[in-house]
Amino acid sequence: MFGKAASRYDRINRVTSLGRDRGWRLRSLQALHLKAGDVLLDLCCGTGDLALLAAEGGVISRGLDFAAPMLNEASKKSSMDRARVAWVCGDAGKIPFKDSCFSAAACAFGLRNTSEPREVLRECARVLKPGGRIAILEFFPIPGKIWGPLFRFYFHRILPKWAVLLGADPSAYRYLPESVDSFHSHAVVAGWMEESGFVGIKDKAFAGGVARVLSGSLREDS
Repeated sequence: MFGKAASRYDRINRVTSLGRDRGWRLRSLQALHLKAGDVLLDLCCGTGDLALLAAEGGVISRGLDFAAPMLNEASKKSSMDRARVAWVCGDAGKIPFKDSCFSAAACAFGLRNTSEPREVLRECARVLKPGGRIAILEFFPIPGKIWGPLFRFYFHRILPKWAVLLGADPSAYRYLPESVDSFHSHAVVAGWMEESGFVGIKDKAFAGGVARVLSGSLREDS
């Protein structure tokens, strides 16, 4: 499903988010407090926006995704050498890197698409250095009697039609809102992060809770 959407993925994201998605990704990177020379793992990286944004600031970025066509699109967007940014096809639940080798990890709108999100968070803890930071940018179910129903109407009725007009596979944009509705709350995911060894969890909501970034750091004794 994601492979079929790869060539149109960026355009669809920009239009259906009303141009907000890139700003949300930037804010998630800011939560990591990265500096030049740090090494970032971008999990479920898709077409590489997060990894590329970080690399532009002097960060060494590694993008990991299960869908090879997404990585092909990411590589087309990158003019940097492989020392600065590289793409790896692999499973976020079994990260193909050694222990304690990354300064930070980020995942933008991908945790919800993994089969075992708790295992993904444990794997992040394994590959991060003690004190390393994590940022999870995700769509979560929106509570509330007014904004929640309004957004779900857009998400279920309007967004899929826009996406199809832009050339998307209809099934992919039926899956998106359904996967958000059935996903766990941000409070549950924050609890999973703590179970995995992350502390100081912060929760930042965007657009009334349409998207959220959960960030924290790995315990120094991990």
